[in-house]
Amino acid sequence: MKIAALLLPGLLLARPPLPAPQGPSAEARASWAEYGGSADSAQYSDLAQINRANVQKLHIVWRYPVGDGRDYLFNPIVVHGVMYVLAKRNSIVALDARTGKELWIHETDPATSLITKRGINYWESVGGRDRRLLFACNNTLQALDARTGKRIADFGRDGAVDLRAGLDRDPATLTLVQSTMPGKVFGNLLILGSATNEEYNSAPGDIRAYDIPTGKLVWTFHTIPRPGEFGYNTWPSGAWKTVGGANAWSELTLDPVRGIVYVPTSSPKYNFYGANRVGADLFGDCLLALDARTGRRLWHFQMVHHDIWDYDNATAPKLLTVTHNGVPTDIVVQVNKEGFVWAFERAAGTPLWPIEERPVPKSDVPGEVAWPTQPVPTLPPPFARQAFHETDINPYISDPRERAQLLETIRHARNDGMFTPPSTQGSIQMPGNNGGANFGGAAVNPRTGELFVVSKDLPALLKLRLEDRPSNSPPDPAAPRYKTPFGFLFTSSGLSAIAPPWTTLTAYDLNRGAIEWQVPLGEVPELASEGIHNTGSHFPKIGPVVTAGGLLFAGARDRKFRALDTRTGRVLWEYELDAGIEGMPAVYELDRREYIALCASAQATTRTHDSPGHPASKAPIPGEYVVFGLE
Repeated sequence: MKIAALLLPGLLLARPPLPAPQGPSAEARASWAEYGGSADSAQYSDLAQINRANVQKLHIVWRYPVGDGRDYLFNPIVVHGVMYVLAKRNSIVALDARTGKELWIHETDPATSLITKRGINYWESVGGRDRRLLFACNNTLQALDARTGKRIADFGRDGAVDLRAGLDRDPATLTLVQSTMPGKVFGNLLILGSATNEEYNSAPGDIRAYDIPTGKLVWTFHTIPRPGEFGYNTWPSGAWKTVGGANAWSELTLDPVRGIVYVPTSSPKYNFYGANRVGADLFGDCLLALDARTGRRLWHFQMVHHDIWDYDNATAPKLLTVTHNGVPTDIVVQVNKEGFVWAFERAAGTPLWPIEERPVPKSDVPGEVAWPTQPVPTLPPPFARQAFHETDINPYISDPRERAQLLETIRHARNDGMFTPPSTQGSIQMPGNNGGANFGGAAVNPRTGELFVVSKDLPALLKLRLEDRPSNSPPDPAAPRYKTPFGFLFTSSGLSAIAPPWTTLTAYDLNRGAIEWQVPLGEVPELASEGIHNTGSHFPKIGPVVTAGGLLFAGARDRKFRALDTRTGRVLWEYELDAGIEGMPAVYELDRREYIALCASAQATTRTHDSPGHPASKAPIPGEYVVFGLE
């Protein structure tokens, strides 16, 4: 069955454009004043001083050591010639963006500080007299004076806003609410998602907006609807009181002209068993379009009904203008863990290409009621492999016994495609709940309609086991409760059980809905030393950045920072650093000179904390912020 969208007719409609807000996010794309580079999270720069012809002349302009051997994946921001980074035991540090000179440090308690480690927000008042940095730490929202690094005492209560308050749950029972991602600034509002935890007692995933000058809560959107709200009947009665998640832990996107914030939501909790939430579970796994001023829902599309796979929308929606059926069309694009690309007209939410509801397998676990169909976009083609069979096994497994054991695991597991429900015997999941596209994993050229996606192939085995009787699971407190460990399928060497490439970079032309090219991104040093290339890096957390110079910049855990030709995917330049690279670079201009900054502070290894027998090294990482420019 083909559908126009999972929304009711007339949920939205087009409105006259709203005035753009003041501040750096409204400027041309020559700065990097916020996470992702701009309000629309494009990860794109209009700067073209560094281009295909001269990228070989890039060299290091300055370096700043993180100073503590920790793993950082922070996206620097640059405002008024000052770069703000995270370093030195989770401290916020201001640097001269021309030289790297340290200007001030705002320290946090490294023993207790859970901080927005991937980025922070900058805001300034009209005229620029009041300039603030906004971040979350230990479940509180805080504000600093951007000039001095001093905490603003009259923000919230004693300089902080408790993010656990206002969720209609006892704050003392909520162990995690804040996301490690920043929100989006719209005028005087800071719009935030949340992380919650992944257990049965997770907090609800409300989307909230706070007044930046005072810290007061302005609006809330309930992703688990309350009685009388749209979508309430997609859950069991009263589920909003106990069920959590359906949150936006990752990146948000803002259309400042229309005044719309696009919110990608994740799975309801618990991730892999949903007997306590039988139904479609709106607004889990949705792309939400909300009025940025009020939080009112304009339209939505649900990518996964009743998610029991943890198939979050983990990447920022992307805003582009394309030529569709001969007409210039403003669109929003969402990529996700499934490996799909979803494209919608930006104002009304109408899909650009048909989306089909296709039958999927039933669950055989007591109490579970898997949704009978799932939506699948007919175009563009997927960017990730969506199946894992015996013929796909990693060819670099040298031990015959290990290969035989892996074959036995696959043969005895349920393996009925991408939507195979988790089971007690074990179910194969591909691209995996940590596969596909993740945070920071996509960039666009909004002027040409090109989309670039970094994706990871990592099959998982979801094997449910019965736990002790829960105390508060609706609708029946005595109902059984199942859980599963994160069963990623690794080899004994710490590599993915599937054959490479493990990381790919895919380029799309969204004017046509077609793939332009696809290449492996990065490599595994241990294999490269044996002459084995084109594997892609392993277990990446990579954020690409595209420039008007025809370049795509991306790092990898193989310690190499690369510039690729956006036309072909060919590597034009690379530089090897002393540590692995995660997160995304920042591109900015000062005194008519273009700079590219990045954080190289990750474990330079193929081993991951999720790999059995191969924990990540505890040795200090020689991490640093590195800034490149032309000679």
